[in-house]
Amino acid sequence: MARITASVYTSHVPAIGVAIDQGLTQQDYWKPLFQGYEFSKQWLKQSKPDVVFLVYNDHASAFSLELIPTFAIGLADQFEPADEGYGARPVPTVIGHPELATHIAQSVIQDDFDLTLANKLDVDHGLTVPLSLMCGQPPATDFQWPCKVIPFAVNVVQYPVPSGRRCFQLGQAIRRAVESFDEDLNVQIWGTGGMSHQLQGARAGLINRAWDNKFLDRLIAEPEALSQMSHIDYVREAGSEGIELVMWLIARGAMADVAGGGAPVLKHRFYHVPASNTAVGHLILENPAEATASNRSEPA
Repeated sequence: MARITASVYTSHVPAIGVAIDQGLTQQDYWKPLFQGYEFSKQWLKQSKPDVVFLVYNDHASAFSLELIPTFAIGLADQFEPADEGYGARPVPTVIGHPELATHIAQSVIQDDFDLTLANKLDVDHGLTVPLSLMCGQPPATDFQWPCKVIPFAVNVVQYPVPSGRRCFQLGQAIRRAVESFDEDLNVQIWGTGGMSHQLQGARAGLINRAWDNKFLDRLIAEPEALSQMSHIDYVREAGSEGIELVMWLIARGAMADVAGGGAPVLKHRFYHVPASNTAVGHLILENPAEATASNRSEPA
């Protein structure tokens, strides 16, 4: 059967994509941030996922305020990079896995989660920046992403947005769906967005380092308790855009320990400020069996 072997958590700051696309990654401002992902790129090459289930939020690229799905899953064969007002990023087309995506949709909907089914979906920086950070980015003309990707868009832009509790429960349903798929696939689930930031109002520019790092601690050690945090606590402590962190709870809910398995193994943790006007957080967690195997050949 298919299995979820690891979860990855990372911010998806649009300016990171600009820095990559314009060749600025070794500038003094950006270099410390990209060094924090060097381990991750080597780890991904060794872990070799067949499919990444990538949880992100759309930024008015595929969806507008006229139509706002709470949860939308991409079922297509491929997904084109979106034009976000200054042209599409020069990255490869994202190749989907419609068979697994359709199976997950069927299973999760029968598990009482209502999903929007997207048979065409352009993907913006929320999805492509994490891929660039984790996979690297040679020129699009001679490069393909190393695995298939199932986009999963979550509304964290226009209230009402889903609760952390609901997101955590959804992650558990996604794990059950993946494990019931009758094909031997190495699946990773990535939660993106965050960390603390606010883009407007009197608190524009807010970054809360202490709260961010406590969130990372709790995500690792006590995710179910963390999932009970209210929306107002996210906004108060992490700014209006800090609510994006509920998407990390989808990925965390899909890990084995939540269903009675062993505790995940922390492979990498990184935190950096600032990146544009936000904080960047990053974790890699492996399920125990996968961590035992990967320990035999740690990334250099």
